[in-house]
Amino acid sequence: MERIEALKNYYESHDEHARLGSLHGSVEFLTTVHYIEKYLKPGMTILEIGAGTGRYSHYFAQRGYDVTAVELMECNVEIFKQNTQEGENISISQGDAVDLSDFPTNTYDVTLLLGPMYHLYTDEDKQAALGEAVRVTRPGGTVFVAYCNSDMTVYQFCFARGGIHDPQYKDLINYDTFALRSTPAEIFALYRKEDIDALIAPLPVRRLHYVGADMLTRYIGDAVDAMDQETFALYMKYHLTVCERTDMVGATNHILDILRKKRT
Repeated sequence: MERIEALKNYYESHDEHARLGSLHGSVEFLTTVHYIEKYLKPGMTILEIGAGTGRYSHYFAQRGYDVTAVELMECNVEIFKQNTQEGENISISQGDAVDLSDFPTNTYDVTLLLGPMYHLYTDEDKQAALGEAVRVTRPGGTVFVAYCNSDMTVYQFCFARGGIHDPQYKDLINYDTFALRSTPAEIFALYRKEDIDALIAPLPVRRLHYVGADMLTRYIGDAVDAMDQETFALYMKYHLTVCERTDMVGATNHILDILRKKRT
């Protein structure tokens, strides 16, 4: 209940839809869409778990895909419904990523888990959400999972904002490895690649791509927002050439892990 209450307080006062709508915020959205579209074919079905206000769900429904969405926060469900346009083949229900027992096994071609891993704080809940996302995906289908990167938070929050010396956070920082922990009070759960690797190791999947969804865009956000369309197109072209490079992918705020469910 602590998790649910913390998220309720956050999302009732935070405009997540607008975050992805700014020019610099759109880099994460455009990158995620770019990779999803690599694996979408006409007639495929999509399940979005933790759909928020529906930016991704509506984008694909408006392009003719059959989209099913589930979202934990009632306030987001209401906005999602308001954003639904005539002709979209889309449905939304309220539910939790850690328990999708109402959804059948081996059903969806593409499963999106683009928000829930941000807000799960125990290994049990994280494993449950990933396990459910894989379970409902058909064999050979694709699962897209988003995470918040721990090490960029060390740079941004611990040092740029001085949180490293705040006694409120000292029990959440490992001062030897600089791994960070989170509780519902901090809202966002944080991950390193080794954490993600350990979570997916027991699952019947193989990794297709490990992507820096926005790389250092947040750090040059003002410059990106000031770009004209031609320059921004060049920026996106550059971004998509480096966002999987092993020497650069760790320099990102948001991680996109793309998995193929094994057929046997």
